[in-house]
Amino acid sequence: MPDHSSEGAGPAGDLFSVAGKVAVVTGGSRGIGAMIAEGLVRAGCRVYITARKAEACDAKAAELSAYGECVSIPLDLADPAAAEQLVRQLAEREERLDILVNNAGATWGAPLEEYPLDAFDKLWNINVRALFQLTVLCLPLLRAAASAENPARVVNIGSIDGLGVPAMESYAYSTTKAGVHMLTRHLASRLAAESITVNAVAPGPFDSKMMAFALDDPASRAAIAGSVPLSRVGRPDDMAGVVIYLASRAGSYLTGAVIPVDGGLAALRR
Repeated sequence: MPDHSSEGAGPAGDLFSVAGKVAVVTGGSRGIGAMIAEGLVRAGCRVYITARKAEACDAKAAELSAYGECVSIPLDLADPAAAEQLVRQLAEREERLDILVNNAGATWGAPLEEYPLDAFDKLWNINVRALFQLTVLCLPLLRAAASAENPARVVNIGSIDGLGVPAMESYAYSTTKAGVHMLTRHLASRLAAESITVNAVAPGPFDSKMMAFALDDPASRAAIAGSVPLSRVGRPDDMAGVVIYLASRAGSYLTGAVIPVDGGLAALRR
């Protein structure tokens, strides 16, 4: 396995290298999580992916193993016991964790007066509480990877819906994603002294299950793309690229940031 302990002194050609790092991507079997997992595998990371559905998680890991190392650990992280099980399995296989990508999440849309209170409980548990729990449980492995020259990295997947009021009536989703952004800043402040950086990515429209209702329809997709200043929906490389940047030497001096990856949509909402 390549030694990246002296990452901070490497040549410019290694600026965006993540080769040899160990990563976890939650919700990695599809959508944005799969985009990130594939990017990290192709870049030379050993990647563990989680997902609720074992068949889908196993299939995605097998697919990505054509490009490098990818291991499936199917779990539903909405269950607190599942996060503990995940970390136990990681600790049995790895001495350190260089990159934790907290991507698993859920959404819920409904008109205001029909919006169920249960949506707030479900989305809080998945989008915020589970993210916090897994990050805390992974701290021993993250600390084992961390150094002043080469911090361990936590990347939380938020949303531009947590940066400005969305057009869709997704009250609990936008609220919990705003919570992800604040939790990112809070954790970044606390963990900086331990050489663990914590940043968030706020995606705009990407092909995913959450956006399928809109992007699978050609007319709706065209309208959404037309509303984006860069006039297109996000591509897999857009998402993989920002995570690789945050996880590489290039991103080692960044913590507590929330980066919109949205073609310029967030700027229009401010």
